[in-house]
Amino acid sequence: MNQMQIPHPASPLLPHCEPSLPALAYYDPDWFAEERQKIWAGHWIYAGRVNDLPPMTMRRVEIAGQNLIVVRDREGAITVFHNTCRHRGSELCTEPEKALTSKLISCPYHQWSYGLDGRLVRTPFVSITPDFRKEDFSLYGVSVRLWNGFIFLCLADDPPPFDLAPDLGVDVIDNWPMDSLITGHTLVKHLDCNWKIFWENYNECLHCPGIHPELSATVPVYSKGYMAANEAPGWTPEQGAGPSLRQGATTWSMDGRACGPEFPNLTSAEREAGQLFVTMLPTMFIVAHVDYVRTVSLRPLGPEKTELRAEWLFSPETLAQPDFDLGNVVDFATLVMTQDGMACEMNQRGLRSAKFTQGVLTPQEFDVHRFHEWIRRRMA
Repeated sequence: MNQMQIPHPASPLLPHCEPSLPALAYYDPDWFAEERQKIWAGHWIYAGRVNDLPPMTMRRVEIAGQNLIVVRDREGAITVFHNTCRHRGSELCTEPEKALTSKLISCPYHQWSYGLDGRLVRTPFVSITPDFRKEDFSLYGVSVRLWNGFIFLCLADDPPPFDLAPDLGVDVIDNWPMDSLITGHTLVKHLDCNWKIFWENYNECLHCPGIHPELSATVPVYSKGYMAANEAPGWTPEQGAGPSLRQGATTWSMDGRACGPEFPNLTSAEREAGQLFVTMLPTMFIVAHVDYVRTVSLRPLGPEKTELRAEWLFSPETLAQPDFDLGNVVDFATLVMTQDGMACEMNQRGLRSAKFTQGVLTPQEFDVHRFHEWIRRRMA
């Protein structure tokens, strides 16, 4: 029997039920188009790891329906531009990724050429009139920010402060050697659901006992439907948190064992926690463990289709181990994400019912409510 207790003032639980977003927010094309402009075009969006973009490389990326190019020069500097020539609008890069043979970005249509800083430097085969000024026809730039080896882009002319992008602050993973970590594995999945449904699933653990038996065994508090001990109805601050992982486990893997040396600069609290989640709406979350780091990023492909990209980051020493068991790490989180994907697609199909117009959030769904309020403020 579910019995409501008045939560402690320090408890995150909602004191009452709250309405969810309307059902049309998850499938209406007009709502989706507005989200692209008000959310995805106005926030910092993850665009890959620096170590995965070799010097003298140009790579296409898509954000909020915009075709962009990310360019890294010989010295490692990164610039980003809209993938359009200032002459007549042709694409500058027609391939997913292209090696640069010179310090020029050349349009394949009429060979107008730009420096890697975006300045127009060559206009072959055309007659130039006195009113034409090359400095007026630089490429359209995009704001870029490098953080802990990650590349973030923002389409807004006046980007929001990046320091506000990570929910726990820009210094939260300073004890992890983020800049030196190497991508050891990448998983890309297309989910038949709206991107917000994935974030809602991420923001609660009511589904964990039924959807994630393996994860719930590794993180025992999840088996109760809680993300943390302070979600228990009778919780008080004096109870403390205690170890997060099951006895004998040190990380998220099939057997609970670390895949290599633990990162040396972690605090005892960080080791005991077993995982640290850093959320960067709307684009990604980071899960930092004692031995590796995993990222999960989203890209909306349509109102009811989302691309999920997961990357596992390791130290070079871990990857160089002769007995390194990649599957022991990758298989565990892949199982969890596959289960999440099935749940999200099930959710998407169900809310298409003509009878379902809006849902309800219960006390443990406080983070889902916080996410919905984040959406409402931006869509207002």
